[in-house]
Amino acid sequence: MTITVSAARKPSYILDDQIGFILRQVSQRHAAIFSSGIGEQDLTATQWAVLAKLLERGPCSQNRLGRRTAMDAATIKGVVDRLGKRGLIETRPDPEDGRRLEVALSPAGQALAERMVLNALRITEETLAPLTESERTTLVELLRKLS
Repeated sequence: MTITVSAARKPSYILDDQIGFILRQVSQRHAAIFSSGIGEQDLTATQWAVLAKLLERGPCSQNRLGRRTAMDAATIKGVVDRLGKRGLIETRPDPEDGRRLEVALSPAGQALAERMVLNALRITEETLAPLTESERTTLVELLRKLS
């Protein structure tokens, strides 16, 4: 997309052609698919991200978990607090540094995360359904370049 500006004419701004607007529409579509497909009425996408990352990588500090899930410190603290109140994660002093908290899945969180994996994979499939396999690969590669 090339933007040209002439002295005689102002550049036009068509909202429907702007990347931020398109990404927001896609994000809203995905959020609706996630909400209807995850299978747990009160599990948010950010909570799922924490459970999935702990299932994938195991226990880690709250700070590292925030970085791994692309959440700022305030957001990850809130998510960890809510999941802890639900009994899905446990926190304990980090064995490497007692000043930090280590976050781990509780047995109930482990069981829930394992049950939700197939739903999460279906959500991804449904989100990408309009694309061919090649387009899916390209889209993910391009979005990773932008992140």
